[in-house]
Amino acid sequence: MKTIIELFETSVNKYPDNIYLYEKKDGEFKGTTYEQTREEVIQFSAGLVSLGLDKGDRVSLVSEGRNAWIISELGILYAGGINVPLSIKLDAKAEMKFRIVHSGSKFVIVSKGQAPKVELISDELPEVTKIIYIDGKENPEDKDISYDEVLQLGKEYLATHAKELEEVWQNIQPNDLANISYTSGTTADPKGIMLSHLNYAANVIQSNTLMEITPEWKTLAFLPWDHAFAHTACLYCLMYNGASVGSLEMGRTPIETLKNIPKNIKEIKPTILMSVPAVAKNFRKGIESGIQQKGAFAEKLFKHALKIAYKYNGNGWDKGKGFKFIYKPLLALYDKILFSKIREGFGGNLKLFIGGGALLDTELQRFFYAVGMPMCQGYGLTEAAPVISSNMLDAIKFGSSGRLVKYLELKIMDENGKELPTGEKGEIVVKGDNVMLGYWNNPTATAETLKNGWLHTGDMGYMDPDGFLYVLGRFKSLLIGNDGEKFSPEGIEEALVDQSPYIDQAMLYNNQNPYTTGVVVPNMAAIKRELVRRAIHPETNEGNEASLKIIQEEVNHYKEGGKFEGMFPERWLPANVVVLPEAFTEDNGLLNTTLKMVRGKIVKHFAEELEFLYTPTAKNIVNKRNIEAIKKWNSK
Repeated sequence: MKTIIELFETSVNKYPDNIYLYEKKDGEFKGTTYEQTREEVIQFSAGLVSLGLDKGDRVSLVSEGRNAWIISELGILYAGGINVPLSIKLDAKAEMKFRIVHSGSKFVIVSKGQAPKVELISDELPEVTKIIYIDGKENPEDKDISYDEVLQLGKEYLATHAKELEEVWQNIQPNDLANISYTSGTTADPKGIMLSHLNYAANVIQSNTLMEITPEWKTLAFLPWDHAFAHTACLYCLMYNGASVGSLEMGRTPIETLKNIPKNIKEIKPTILMSVPAVAKNFRKGIESGIQQKGAFAEKLFKHALKIAYKYNGNGWDKGKGFKFIYKPLLALYDKILFSKIREGFGGNLKLFIGGGALLDTELQRFFYAVGMPMCQGYGLTEAAPVISSNMLDAIKFGSSGRLVKYLELKIMDENGKELPTGEKGEIVVKGDNVMLGYWNNPTATAETLKNGWLHTGDMGYMDPDGFLYVLGRFKSLLIGNDGEKFSPEGIEEALVDQSPYIDQAMLYNNQNPYTTGVVVPNMAAIKRELVRRAIHPETNEGNEASLKIIQEEVNHYKEGGKFEGMFPERWLPANVVVLPEAFTEDNGLLNTTLKMVRGKIVKHFAEELEFLYTPTAKNIVNKRNIEAIKKWNSK
């Protein structure tokens, strides 16, 4: 199978009566079968053609995940068009406008929640001839039309032109573009990643070599559908296997929508969930607070159960091996009385999570493996449609990004383009039918990333002797010492944030300097609780100094004599730390839409603080600048 259309047509023929989509309507999840989905796709596609959509035309789609999202995308593809999926987090004036204009979109499809953004810029989109409102519009203007009207136009068109539409979708070629997916644009203008039908079809088949999904499987797709991970791993991998995808119930606000995740999980009873570290951490917090509410004895028992599970599971790869078998009977008891109850909170059928996005800390993986819902870390990037590797139920190694999908070549290369042997660190470079065609209207960026068919990921990693891939971070975020040695800071930064309740955000810095430094954003609520425990009054001189010493203690844990000593090379740990007066957020541009730090902007924004870190005064964390920052946090 070489096109998305072939994938879908095959599944409709094999599983016509299986439910493909679940959506909450009138207070309950209702199912739409593969056959019903196809019927609506064909109608919508016909409606688009009747409105003048030609082969190769682009359509921007900006909506929360829902039935109409995937029906719109498939409708665009059946009409020979190219979908430009846009994040609902985009700012209208700059980010959304750039993507719609840059892609040369002819139509825009928009949900009620996102419509105000499109309306704000509609006069600045000269190439857009139609705006299709999924939820309709009260006072439509000339180029406005509702989703239902498009379906109606489609019905009328099919009455006399069914054969013509069939000819269009039956002639879609593997190298025809399916999507232009824009990067989050952390450094310059975002790049439009051109993904073909073959890229997606190949990646679905590659992903299926890692695990067996059967038709009765279900997922709740709560990650943004425009992201490559949810797009391929949820919508298309489950489609390929005749399985079901539920969309998250929309709340009146983004916070309300997030709160629907646990409730919807219980209702859908998923077999598999796609997650990202931020969501995984929230799940863990929810589990732990549920245990704490049951009292001190339950909490003590749970901690002991985790300890036993951790010993038995080892690093995942050596689970139950050697003398570990002695823990099996006790673990079985704990599973029955404790862990199985936790799993019931996730619907009772959950076999595994797949973790995409940023690196997932090992402690989080151990935790979910212990409670019987493994969080399998994977690795990929949109340019590879996106799946490259993943841990799976029968092959888990904590800290790794798992084994490679089949039908994909991978090399680890040094800066001179020389292939490195197993175990040596270098750039991850891949080749396969899932690799993008290039960047839309950007031949320079394409030439830098694609060389002789090989995709240069810009990520650093290595393969271990057991065939597991370890991803160490972005080459562009590497720290460079004054001797030219390089190191990825991401593991240290994540450890500082994950292991310390007192540090909310951290970024390390070393640009050919004699030593590494760090900037941190404190968690003042947790620090104040600790001060009270130590009988120190917050918001006094003593309290401010003690707050800074608490942060320093957390950093010192990783240094000689600390409880995490030896976890990281000493020279890459921050010698000096400065407390920042504000956090990294999407609003100030220091986090991108996938909530990753935009290092270049952070360096620019806090240039003064970084310069200060290389002065003698910064050697003692208790200094005037840090005291002022703590005072600022106390006043918020």
